Amino acid sequence: MFDLKVIGSVLDQLEEERGVPKEKVIEAIEMALATAYKKEYGKKGQIINSTFNPQTGDAEFFQVKIVVDDDHVVYRGEDGTLSEEDKQRVDESENDEVVIFNPEQHILLSDAKKMKKEVAAGEEMSFPLEEKGDYGRIASQTAKQVIIQKIREAEKSSVLEEYAGHTNEVVSGTVQRVERGNIFIELGRATGLLPREEQIPGERFRQGERVRAYLLSVEESSRGVFVKLSRSHPKFLEKLFESEAPELANGTIVVKGIAREPGSRTKIAVMSTDDYIDPVGSLVGQRGVRVSTVMSELGGEKIDIIEWSEEPAQFIEDALSPAEVIEVVVNEEEHQASVDVAEDQQSLAIGKAGQNVRLAARLTGYKIDIRSTEGEEIAAANANKVEIHDESVEPTEDTPTAQEAKEATVDSEPVQEKSESETTTSPSSEDDSEPQTEGVESQEKPSEEGEEVAEGPEDEKEVTETTDDEVKNS
Repeated sequence: MFDLKVIGSVLDQLEEERGVPKEKVIEAIEMALATAYKKEYGKKGQIINSTFNPQTGDAEFFQVKIVVDDDHVVYRGEDGTLSEEDKQRVDESENDEVVIFNPEQHILLSDAKKMKKEVAAGEEMSFPLEEKGDYGRIASQTAKQVIIQKIREAEKSSVLEEYAGHTNEVVSGTVQRVERGNIFIELGRATGLLPREEQIPGERFRQGERVRAYLLSVEESSRGVFVKLSRSHPKFLEKLFESEAPELANGTIVVKGIAREPGSRTKIAVMSTDDYIDPVGSLVGQRGVRVSTVMSELGGEKIDIIEWSEEPAQFIEDALSPAEVIEVVVNEEEHQASVDVAEDQQSLAIGKAGQNVRLAARLTGYKIDIRSTEGEEIAAANANKVEIHDESVEPTEDTPTAQEAKEATVDSEPVQEKSESETTTSPSSEDDSEPQTEGVESQEKPSEEGEEVAEGPEDEKEVTETTDDEVKNS
């Protein structure tokens, strides 16, 4: 009836390329055969099942009947309708205890016990049907549609199960196309969608470009499996650090909070469960290689790594870095903090358009008021907005990270020392450039004939005196 070699190769190919198990394909074939048999030879109301043996290629067909209790059955009349008493009985029955008897679907319990003594009401009994090998065009087309539908459902279920296990992880793929700002990414067996609102502002991707993103959710729709991705989610940054810092991946370092404005700046608070491991240094890496890798993946987004503290005052002070704080007064009941900063640190504390203090407020969960040393309120910030009261304070164009500020300080010190040493050791003269140039040339260019080159003012004096004596003698 079937070409076993073709069926075997098809089963292997579907399992390898589409991830559809052989059992699912055989189940689809059995359902298709039963549908075709019923379409061609069955009667109205019949329940037909089939079994298919892929080793032999044989198919068997069965009619299924449900066993019903004799006392819970009503019968239709010759005209196909129920009596008023039977209608009322059916309507008043609970949990469909009273069944309208159909000889093609049901068998009475008394009759069923004649064939099987231990049968009970509600069970199914199968009766073999005559095998048929010839099917019409309509039945064959119906069977084909059933197989295609069942294989698609099995493939969808397989993809859904595969990607559901990767939720909240970083996945990679290639850009398939861009439509109305939405980016479709080829992930392999599924296509992921990176919506405009989940992209980092200012990013641009070309077709075929490799992209990494955070898998937000996997949903099943009529068109297939819907995989939603994100690059602006705070967890994306955390997962990138996990791939760079093994201490974070194995749980030695714990992320306590992330405040992020995608594409611009992020503050991340971390703590260590091991007293011998520095949480900030672990994420920064040697010479900043770990944090630099994450920043490059995010398009140069600045990252402040802060050590989490149980003391709110200390945590708020660290969250406002790189600004130096004089004093922090915390009101834990109202979840509010007043921070005193020096005049030269006010712009750093507030940040560009209030970004630094806003992210600090979002990270700590406190409303932060920035005050001057005289107690005057300069700015107030919560997780969503910043109010600047002192217009004389001009926020910096772009607040450097704590690491950048530290590197800038270290780099500036040797430059300053060098300039001072050069100033001290440089000779003073009316025209500094000419004597220095002549001295250097006289030292670097000895005479080609091996003669001694005159240096210094003493040799010049001797030459001058000799010339005067010669003049007198003449």
